[in-house]
Amino acid sequence: MELPLYQVDAFTDHLFGGNPAGVCPLDHWLPDGTMQAIAAENNVAETAFFRREGEAYRLRWFTPMVEVELCGHATLASAYVISQFLDPGCKGMAFDTLSGRLRVERTGDVFVLDFPARRPTPVENPAVGPALGRNPSALLATRQYLAVFDSEAEVAALAPDMAALSALDLDGVIATAPGNNGVDYVARFFAPQAGIPEDPATGMAQCTLIPYWAGRLGKKRLTGRQISRRVGDFACELAGERVKIGGAAVCYFKGSITLDG
Repeated sequence: MELPLYQVDAFTDHLFGGNPAGVCPLDHWLPDGTMQAIAAENNVAETAFFRREGEAYRLRWFTPMVEVELCGHATLASAYVISQFLDPGCKGMAFDTLSGRLRVERTGDVFVLDFPARRPTPVENPAVGPALGRNPSALLATRQYLAVFDSEAEVAALAPDMAALSALDLDGVIATAPGNNGVDYVARFFAPQAGIPEDPATGMAQCTLIPYWAGRLGKKRLTGRQISRRVGDFACELAGERVKIGGAAVCYFKGSITLDG
């Protein structure tokens, strides 16, 4: 059995930037173990699997180790594949996911994701600073920790202890600081317990970053940059209890995989 497979770099306008995602459109669902094995074989942060169900698409995301409930870059990559290859010219699509219905709109080369806002609240955990290798000036949390630093240079210099991060009680750590050169904020994201030591460009993290920085800066429209080695760029907006996350994407390859049976 052959299945189509795409690899798309998301939240970037050039190859080898942003975050690579595997995208596997399906005519019928595969066993969960098979999808997990494909994601492990692809060995990128997430592989997305989707199939058409009525007017929407059912969408699931797998890291090399686990299924996750929300993923931004693989949603953007899936929308790109639909708009570019499966339904050329499509400008809007809906995905039914573990996080409810998510919508994506395409304007030119930019895809805008409509995701839930996750507003962080202050917490205390003395283990987070040592795990990151530097104590933040503030610590908040939603489903992940949000470690706030005073400068972009501090975030760029972080060299975390991945074993210590894996031992934390939440699903990863977002490190952030005010940005330079016209960017409102910068961030890095670490989730080694999900098989992602450092994620290059994390749409899901913007669900927390956007409400935090919108409140701190007093503005609803923001630009964010993930300062990983690959770099990811985000055009963001706070819309009540939702966030709009915009970004571009490029296709690295399209082909097929062969499965027994």
